Amino acid sequence: MKIIARIYTLIKSYSLKVILSILFALLGTIFSLGSFVMITPFLQILFKIQPVVNDVVAVDVGNFETIKHNFNYFLSQLMVTNGEKVALLVVSLALAFLVLLKTFFLYSSRLAMIPIRTGVVRDLRNKLNTKILNIQISYFTEERKGDIISRMTSDVQEIENTVVMSLFGAIKAPITIIIYLVSLFVISFKLTLFVLVLLPATGFVIGKIGKSLRKKSAKSQQKLGLLLSYIEESLFGLRIIKAFNSEDKINDRFQQENSSYTKLMNRIWRRKDLAGPLSEFLSTFVIVILLWYGGNMVLGNTSTLNPADFILYLVIFSQIIVPAKDLSSVHYNIQKGMASMDRIDHVLDADISIKEKPNAEPITDFTQTVEYKNLSFKYIEDYVLKNINIKIEKGKTIALVGQSGSGKSTLVDLLPRFYDVKEGEILIDGYNVQDLKIKDLRNLMGIVSQESILFNDSIYNNIAFGMENADEDQIIAAAKVANAHEFILQTEDGYQTNIGDRGTKLSGGQRQRISIARAVLKNPPILILDEATSSLDTESEKLVQDALFKLMKNRTSIVIAHRLSTVRNANEICVLHEGEIVERGKHDELIKKQGVYKKLHDLQIFA
Repeated sequence: MKIIARIYTLIKSYSLKVILSILFALLGTIFSLGSFVMITPFLQILFKIQPVVNDVVAVDVGNFETIKHNFNYFLSQLMVTNGEKVALLVVSLALAFLVLLKTFFLYSSRLAMIPIRTGVVRDLRNKLNTKILNIQISYFTEERKGDIISRMTSDVQEIENTVVMSLFGAIKAPITIIIYLVSLFVISFKLTLFVLVLLPATGFVIGKIGKSLRKKSAKSQQKLGLLLSYIEESLFGLRIIKAFNSEDKINDRFQQENSSYTKLMNRIWRRKDLAGPLSEFLSTFVIVILLWYGGNMVLGNTSTLNPADFILYLVIFSQIIVPAKDLSSVHYNIQKGMASMDRIDHVLDADISIKEKPNAEPITDFTQTVEYKNLSFKYIEDYVLKNINIKIEKGKTIALVGQSGSGKSTLVDLLPRFYDVKEGEILIDGYNVQDLKIKDLRNLMGIVSQESILFNDSIYNNIAFGMENADEDQIIAAAKVANAHEFILQTEDGYQTNIGDRGTKLSGGQRQRISIARAVLKNPPILILDEATSSLDTESEKLVQDALFKLMKNRTSIVIAHRLSTVRNANEICVLHEGEIVERGKHDELIKKQGVYKKLHDLQIFA
């Protein structure tokens, strides 16, 4: 029932199309049954054993014999009036017409399923993408990127290839089996009861194999996620891999995992491919027993079942074998697909910890202060920030310095709510950031980080990122402020030049200036600079630093810097050590204190 409920959640928005598909499948099966029923009179006419019926009886829908009696009356009159050949032609044409109706309705049922199949996959991808964009950043520190990509690609594809593609079989097969079984009960109640005793044993064997298949499929998708993680790491770290001559080591690691994945897939496909032959053998075994048991009933004259009806019974029963095999394949596929569904649900059901309150306050401008008040923060167990108190007035610049791991980046990440404060609070103009609308809060800020986050697109679109209404003049003006305009004009297509994956066609300094131009265009009242020049050479640093000074003018700025020369003019410098502010003041004041800041300064001067 759980599986049915989960499949229903996938297709519930397509209920009308599902109902149409079921209706068409029902009509197709009824006409299919009708075409098989026509075989009996065809054989009776052909072998000259058609009984002559001279009277009509009242039709009882629940009594197959009354329908059969009246149909035989019609054939009898046709044979008497027009001869056996004409009667044979009429039966043949009726058979062809019924087959035409059957194929038309079954095709219509498949047509109704097409938008369901494609729509379900589209919806899953959309839900995953939306979830990934909305979930907190901390979620991805605990997950492999390759595994996330695997869930969005191969797991969704697996659901399309198994669960979604099996929906038509899941609808048609039960309808076919039920209608054919009802007709078998009408022909011979006793013989059908005998058949039903044999079928549960068949279902039990198939079910046991399907259950093990789901477990192995889940493991295979995890292995594939690991493989994609290795590929992603290799592409990202290719320069380091080559520099340290580690190609063989990385290749061996990948090949070992790939071989393990291949062995696992071999076991899965062996089990999956066993479904068809196993169900065929079991079905044939049931037919052999049926032939023996039913044949004894006909030969023993202990039943009303005559040879013609027994042939019809066998023909209809043989038609149950195909949907039964389809149903077993559907069972295997759904079990296999549910393993991927579990992995997708792991992402979709992940808790979003950064939530906007229902009555969140809008904020469109920053007018007074940013304040960190009695703030402490930990990711898991150990505190990375302890009792932080900082007040930044509008238009002022505050610098955060200290050794790596002292909590500087965490401190600024809390302001735009990339993470949420659990102890203490952060206030903007007296409002707790957790009480504000998230989009409004982040609209107040521009961020330039150490790693320039650019996209595989044109320079123009990278500068205009997030600013849909920006025009060309504004973008050029922003590039000029960022000292980027000249080098942009020297590229092949100017502002329309594609910068490659992560901006790899540009130098580090050029990428950083594009990032600054993006921040300039946004024109935020609060600016966060996270070691924006630490990875640049001297010439690039000078150009970027000049651009940053222009950007910081008349803005409230929070600057993280390892190079203390970049923060000499800050209104206040906070020195962090192991998550605590141990010193604060202007550059000259801190030098005079002969404390941690002075040691950091002397180390850099010495270097």
